[in-house]
Amino acid sequence: MRVILLILFLHLSIQQVVAQLSNVKKAQTSFDKAQTHLKSDNYDQAVLILKEAVIADPNFQYAFIQLGDINRRIKSFGAAKSAYKSALAINENVDARVYYGLAESEIFTGDYDNAYKNIRIFIEKYKGNDKDFIVKANKYLKDCEFSVLAIKSPKIYSPVNMGKEINSSYRDYFPSITADGEKLIFSRNIDGNEDFYISEKKADTWTSPRELSDKINTKKYNEGAQSISPDGKYLFFTGCNRPDGLGRCDIYVSHKQGNSWGDPFNLGNPINTQYWESQPAISPDGSTLYFVSNRPGGLGGYDIWKSTLQSDGYWSKPENLGSDINTPYDEHTPFIHPDGKTLYFSSDGWPGLGNKDIFLSRMSDSGKWSKPENMGYPINTFNEETGLIVTPDGTEGLFSSLLQGGFGDMDIYHFNIPNDKKPLAITYVKGIVKDRQTGSFLEAKVQVVNLKNKQVEYNDYTSNETGDFLAVMPIGGNYAFNVSANGYLFHSENYELGNSYINKPFLLEINMDKLKVGSNVILKNIFFNTNEYNLLQTSFIELATLVDLLKNNPAINIEIQGHTDNVGNDENNMRLSLQRAKSVYDYLLNSKIAGERLTYKGFGETKPLATNDSETGRKLNRRTSFLITRL
Repeated sequence: MRVILLILFLHLSIQQVVAQLSNVKKAQTSFDKAQTHLKSDNYDQAVLILKEAVIADPNFQYAFIQLGDINRRIKSFGAAKSAYKSALAINENVDARVYYGLAESEIFTGDYDNAYKNIRIFIEKYKGNDKDFIVKANKYLKDCEFSVLAIKSPKIYSPVNMGKEINSSYRDYFPSITADGEKLIFSRNIDGNEDFYISEKKADTWTSPRELSDKINTKKYNEGAQSISPDGKYLFFTGCNRPDGLGRCDIYVSHKQGNSWGDPFNLGNPINTQYWESQPAISPDGSTLYFVSNRPGGLGGYDIWKSTLQSDGYWSKPENLGSDINTPYDEHTPFIHPDGKTLYFSSDGWPGLGNKDIFLSRMSDSGKWSKPENMGYPINTFNEETGLIVTPDGTEGLFSSLLQGGFGDMDIYHFNIPNDKKPLAITYVKGIVKDRQTGSFLEAKVQVVNLKNKQVEYNDYTSNETGDFLAVMPIGGNYAFNVSANGYLFHSENYELGNSYINKPFLLEINMDKLKVGSNVILKNIFFNTNEYNLLQTSFIELATLVDLLKNNPAINIEIQGHTDNVGNDENNMRLSLQRAKSVYDYLLNSKIAGERLTYKGFGETKPLATNDSETGRKLNRRTSFLITRL
C-alpha cells in the first residue's frame, strides 16, 4: 500500500512540475510577444499579454515590473501601483528603480505616506549615476512632505456647476471673464472643432451662449486658450496649424471695435516662433503679455514668458519669468488677475500633491515675484489641476473639469477662493462718452494713470458706435482719469481709493462739450502742498493733457484761474490763488505755449462751488481751472 501511495505521489509531483514548466513556458511566450508590441508603442496590447504572462506564472517578477512600468507610462497609476506591489511581494531585493516607480504611482493616486517610505528606499538603495532620477526623487520627497501636511489642513472647497445656462453636453472649458463680471467667454468643442462662445449676465442670470464671432471662430482650425482684456475689447488666443502660423501653435489677437470683432492678427516675431506658443494672459493695462512656450532659453520643458508693449506699438523680445516662477519641469495656464499683481498658474515643479497643481505668486512694487503658494488641498489633488481664473472681485475661482453630475463632457465650475489666496482688491470706472448737444457716441481717448507710481492703468479709445470704456483701478492708488476728443473740452476726475471703495465701481455718463468761448474746465488733478504754490509732480499728467489741447487747437486762448477755500485771511487766499494760477501759466510757457495765448488770475475764496462748512466742500473749492477766452 505504501508503495502504491508513493508511486501516486511521485506521479502527481511529476505532473505538477510538468504543468509548472508548461506555465512558465507559456508565460515566457506571452512575455516575448509583449516585447514585440512594445517596440511598436502598442502599450494597451502589451499590457493585455503581460497580464496573461503573470496569470500563467504568478512568480514572474519581471513581468510584473514591466506591467508597472507600462501602466505608469500610460498614466494608469492604480494598475501600476498594484503591479509593483506584486513584484515586491515576490522578492524585495530588486532594482531600486522599482521603488521609484511604485512611489511615483502612489503619489499620483494620493497614497502619500507609502510614497514617502518608498521614495526614501529608492534614494538609499540607488547606486546609479543618473542625476535626473536623484533630482526627481528628492522633488517627490518634498511633494510627499507637503501633501501629508496639506491634507491635514484642508481648504473649504465646494465646486458648483455653472448650470445649463453655460454648460452643455459638449466639452465646455477654459473660461475668461471681463472686469465687470458681465461677459464670460469660453471654449466649446463640438465634434472635434474648438470655438469660442460668449454669455452675458442679465439680472444675475447668464444668457444662452452664442458663438463669439465668425471672424474669429473657424470650422477648419481650432481656437482656444484665450485671455480677454478687462474691458472686453481685446481677445488674445491660441491658434494652431493656421496657414499664417510660425509654429504649431501661435498667439493671435482680435480687437473689438464697437459691436464687431476684427480679423485675428498673428502677433508674429518675437512672440511667436517655430516653437510652441500658447495660453496667453494679458495684464489689465494691456502692456504685458504672459504666455507659455517651450522655446530655447527656458528652465524646463514649458515655461511662462512675458513680453511688454513698447511705445512704437511692437512687442518686446520675450523674457523668461525665471526661477521665481519657472522650474526645470512644466508651467502652464498663467492667469494674471485684473489687480495686475497676482499670477495664478499650474506647475508640476513646485511642491504639490501630484500631477500639476495650481499656484499663485504676487508681484512686489519692485517687480519681483513672491515664492509660489500652493492653492492647497482639496483645490489641488493627485490629479491634474490647471486653467484657473479668478473673478475680478477676487471671491470666486472658475475652472473646467469632468466631475460627477455634469452635463456631459467637461463643464465649467466655480468655487469660493480661500481668503489667503485672494488677489488684491480692485474697483473700476465704467461708462460711455457722448456729445452733450447731440447725444451721439464719441470716439474719445480715455486714460487712467496711477499718480503714485506713474503707471498707466488704461489708455485706449472708445468707438463712435458704442462710446463705452472700462478701466480697472486697484485699491490703494490715486488715479488721474482723463477723457479727450478732437474738438471737445477734456473731462477729468480724480479717484483716491481707500478700502471703502472695494468692489464699488464708478459708473459714468460723460457728456463732452465742444470747444467754445466761455467754457470753464476744472483741472481735477492739479496738486499743491498746503499753503504752497509749487506744482507737485502728480500734476504733470493732467497738465500734459492741457498742453495737448492747446497745441492741437492753436486758436484757443485761455485764462488760468486759481481758487481757495475760506480757511485763512482773504488777502493771503487771494495771493495764494494767484501764485498757483501763475505756476500753471509758467508750466505752459515752458511747454512752448505762446505767452500771448495765456493769462492767469486768482480769485481767492470769492467763487466757491460748495459750502465751506465741511472738508468735502472745502476740497471742492480749492481748485485750479481754465476759461476759454478766445477761439
